[in-house]
Order: sequence, then structure tokens, then C-alpha cells
Amino acid sequence: MATKEVVTAYMQAWNEPDESKRRALLEKAWADNATYTDPMSHAAGREELIALVSQFHSQMPGAKIVQASGIDEHHGRLRFAWRLERDGATAMEGIDIGQLAGDGRLQSILGFFGAPPPAA
Repeated sequence: MATKEVVTAYMQAWNEPDESKRRALLEKAWADNATYTDPMSHAAGREELIALVSQFHSQMPGAKIVQASGIDEHHGRLRFAWRLERDGATAMEGIDIGQLAGDGRLQSILGFFGAPPPAA
């Protein structure tokens, strides 16, 4: 699967309220032992990510995460921007930095919220 398809399936999984459909998307996009880390959470493996996304839906009903840039990729690494939309407005923006597994699925995602801090 091409990287764009993998990232698209990953993003769709975050927006999918049905757990069985979310699981199918993550089986396409997420390596079995992949990790997800952002400033507020960490998930190791597909099951923990499925649970984390369920928690997101419970805490923010109706919110969605939208890819806000193209995918920048080299040497098995990638990055892309995203935004969290809630009630028709952007509630948060961020960037995900990832690593691809040998089979092309995501091995890790490291998420950052907001713009980088100003230079000191």
C-alpha cells in the first residue's frame, strides 16, 4: 500500500465512530506493535490505539481530525499537519511525525500540538 493510502486509512480511523470499521482501517494502516504518542497520551499496539480513539470519540463527540497538509516522506519517515475540527471550527492544529514499518504500515506516530515554540 502506498504511504498516502496508509495515512488516509489512519486518519479515517480517527474519525470512524464504529469500532469494527475503525479496527479494519487500522489493520491496513497500523503495524501490529506500532506506537502512538502525543503530549497527553501513549498507545502501544493496535488495541491500545483503538481504545484511545474510542476515548477521543467519547470525550469529543462530533469532532474530527482532518489532514491539513501533504505528506513529506524520506528514509521511511514522514510528517504531515492536521487540524481538529469541532462544531465547524478549528479547535487545535498539530503535526504528526511517523516511521514506516517494513511492510509500509505505520510503525510509530509522534504527535505535537500547536505551532513550534518561538526561538529563544
